[in-house]
Amino acid sequence: MIPYLHFEDIMFGPITLHVWGVMVSFGIIIGLVLANYLIKKNNLNQTIIFDNVFYLFLGAFVGARLFHVFLYEPRYYLDHPADIIKIWQGGLSSIGGFFGAAIAFFILNRFKKWTFKILLPYLDIFALSLWLGWGIGRIGCFLTHLHPGALTNFFLGVKYPDGTRFDLGLIDSFVGFSIFAVFAVFFKRFFKKKNGFLAAYSAATYFFIRFFIDFLRVTPEEYLGGDRRFGFLTPAQWSILLAFLILFFWLIYKKIKRQTLKISNK
Repeated sequence: MIPYLHFEDIMFGPITLHVWGVMVSFGIIIGLVLANYLIKKNNLNQTIIFDNVFYLFLGAFVGARLFHVFLYEPRYYLDHPADIIKIWQGGLSSIGGFFGAAIAFFILNRFKKWTFKILLPYLDIFALSLWLGWGIGRIGCFLTHLHPGALTNFFLGVKYPDGTRFDLGLIDSFVGFSIFAVFAVFFKRFFKKKNGFLAAYSAATYFFIRFFIDFLRVTPEEYLGGDRRFGFLTPAQWSILLAFLILFFWLIYKKIKRQTLKISNK
């Protein structure tokens, strides 16, 4: 079993740094360093993404925060509206971040008039970098124990004060590092040959795994810091189902469009 090590803040004289924020920031920095290295190594244009990375991160953070505020703790933030902007205290939804980044990307794409074909290799690089940063950032969730899970006898359970529990931050960190490791192995094989493969399949892999991981989460009634439910699923699980539903209808739309073009070209 893993001991319950709780680190909330790091003190540097009068300066207080929150461990969660430090680890998330460190994950972002390492991810960007790797992305920059891969872009240079593959002779791609750094300005296409790095000139706009601020807006992508802004969209991710806004989406992650709003998702958390409105779907996880609406009553608290209704009573404490000033705390909505205090993201350094925690309270970002990873799934909300995906949606926020996707919306920001779509808006940028409309303004910049990028072609999807040009962007695919960059998406693959940033996907690989994302999972490395994800694994690092989620360590912050583990050290602060933001996501306690169900009671367990599993050898990787964490000895919480009330018993051994799954720690969803630790599990999500492991998932992030694992996805990074697996797709890093396939990076050379598929990059430039099947652009978009790494981005699409790594995201789908995470969503699929995350859907089942969320069944290990506890409710706020079971444990302080637990996650609320809508029906029998968490907000993240409902969002994942929505994402797969959108993808399903998008694929049908693309297939119908291709068939229509074939018929019109005959």
